[in-house]
Amino acid sequence: MHRHLLLAAGLFGLAAPAFADEAKPARYTIEQLMDSDSIGGLSWSPDDSKLVFTSNRTGIANIYVMPSGGGKATALTNSVKETVSAIGYFPHDERILFSSDQGGNELAHIYVRELDGTTRDVTPGARHVARFVDWAHDGKSFFVQTNERDPRFFDLYEIAVDGYAKTRLFENDKAYQVRAVSPDRRYVGLSRIVDNATKHCYVYDRTEAKLIQLTPEGKPVACEPQTFADRGAKLFYTTDDGGEFAFLVQQDLATGVRRAVFKPEWDVQGANLSRDGKTLIVSVNEDARSRPYLFDAISFRPQRLTDPMPGASVGLLLANHAKRALISASNGATPGEILLLDLASGKRTPLLNARAPGVAPDDLVRGEVVRFRSYDGVTVPGILYVPKGAKKGDSLPAVIHVHGGPGDESRIGYRPLQQYLANHGYVVFEINNRGSSGSGRTFYHLDDRKHGDADLDDVVAAKGMLAGTGLVDPAKVVIQGQSYGGYMTLAGLAFRPDAFAAGVDIYGVSNWPRLLANTPSWWEDLRRLLFTEVGDPEKDADYLRKISPVFHAERIRKPLLVLQGANDPRVLPIESEDIVAKVKANGVPVDYIVFPDEGHGFRKKANQITAYRAILDFLDKHVKDMRSAPAAPATAEVSPLGDFPNGQ
Repeated sequence: MHRHLLLAAGLFGLAAPAFADEAKPARYTIEQLMDSDSIGGLSWSPDDSKLVFTSNRTGIANIYVMPSGGGKATALTNSVKETVSAIGYFPHDERILFSSDQGGNELAHIYVRELDGTTRDVTPGARHVARFVDWAHDGKSFFVQTNERDPRFFDLYEIAVDGYAKTRLFENDKAYQVRAVSPDRRYVGLSRIVDNATKHCYVYDRTEAKLIQLTPEGKPVACEPQTFADRGAKLFYTTDDGGEFAFLVQQDLATGVRRAVFKPEWDVQGANLSRDGKTLIVSVNEDARSRPYLFDAISFRPQRLTDPMPGASVGLLLANHAKRALISASNGATPGEILLLDLASGKRTPLLNARAPGVAPDDLVRGEVVRFRSYDGVTVPGILYVPKGAKKGDSLPAVIHVHGGPGDESRIGYRPLQQYLANHGYVVFEINNRGSSGSGRTFYHLDDRKHGDADLDDVVAAKGMLAGTGLVDPAKVVIQGQSYGGYMTLAGLAFRPDAFAAGVDIYGVSNWPRLLANTPSWWEDLRRLLFTEVGDPEKDADYLRKISPVFHAERIRKPLLVLQGANDPRVLPIESEDIVAKVKANGVPVDYIVFPDEGHGFRKKANQITAYRAILDFLDKHVKDMRSAPAAPATAEVSPLGDFPNGQ
């Protein structure tokens, strides 16, 4: 009975006019582009008359409420320091549950906004993390998990909506991840990371005090519980057992009979039931674009769902009592807007528009999924942003952006930084190098124990692909990334020192032995994944030093920009401080910016503006005005769902 928004990241195909036919767009400042809105945490009130949501319109994420049929949004919180994220309305009244941490330290707690406007921390205490799981089916309580008993493990608690009494339902002793609770509270759906190839699914029977494993032992499989059905007698879960992609299964807990419900050609990334249990909502990641599907929850017959916005990133939230839904839609060229969808007629009514005033959508660029053959013949996908009005022979500078993880994926959606760079004349390619999710199990594991090498050479090969389009000057290609992508930036400059013109490292790893030995205490599950995928800091110390840029910083000769959050609990500031000091000692230009009120990811608009402006200024100074090399012939083998974007 999850009532939060089931997010999606891209839907259907994209089309764009040819480069030569496009006029040069207006140039925008980062302040103009960041005057857009980021909307999330949507929830219907119990009677469906109101909507609550999170918005960062003022620069800090706060909670707002508005009539569900349209009208003025009113702020319910007015935080000027910490981001506040709405979880949703209580099932039977208009209290609101939300979460917040301190300065990005990830020590989030769960709070209630009472009917009189006061707030209460229902997970009090120091130095622990609280995570929302779900509302109880009867609406009398909600479930959270916290690591207050043992910082390594998250226990499951039930909190009553009347009086907030807290009861522990499941004591976690092996870093299980709590995913679902049955309506009668008898069963708890769990998953557990064994290594980077295996995640098992379990059901814990509280009545029998028995743990039931649903996935085969000794076989690589990735499984994730989704939601219980049939009053708890059955469980929906995703698994890639026997295949490349995750599909949706329903299992009868009494008989063990398993039924494949939905098995598309891509990963099923989530499934949920409507509040009345009659409709099954499934989200599929189709080539970096997620697509929602609706099914009858009993027969599994597909239900008609009209396309709300071609080429958009779509989130779907069904109303509690009517055949209506909220659609959150955005694409690469525009931020999200919220639509009210009549499921029977397909009629769409705009409710909220997140676009920046004064920025023409036609001046921005929709990302296009493209593919190229890498150095060893492996096909590598990514998302390409080509500046409006660009034409072959322009010798443009380019930025190859590497996502975090390892193992994440760049998705179709609105990215202010990428739009800012493209608007100022940079081709941007968000590479999904080998090791990324979304392209199957085999592709995901191609970089295991080959980090900063096999995956990095995909980035180098992408440089050749960009040059081969005839748009890009190969001497002006930059590597950029955040988190693991920041590591790839440093690795690119250290291990392929002649490949890139400069690097932008956004809170990236420079010293693997240190990072892996100092992960947050609550990363007990992720630690196993990292140790098997990247390396064990004790057993693999020599190898980890070999792939750590900080120990090879003398090889870095190209300009470097480093951005870091002072409160980052994952990539500690010393990771950036060390590499900055060593590269400066080489006499190489280095800019370093630390944000004192940010963690792993920059949430505040003012800091995002500072960071993005610094990136463009750095690139303009060190790359854009370099002497151009002769334009390369258009020889790249690249396929965005067929041919090069825009027919070129």
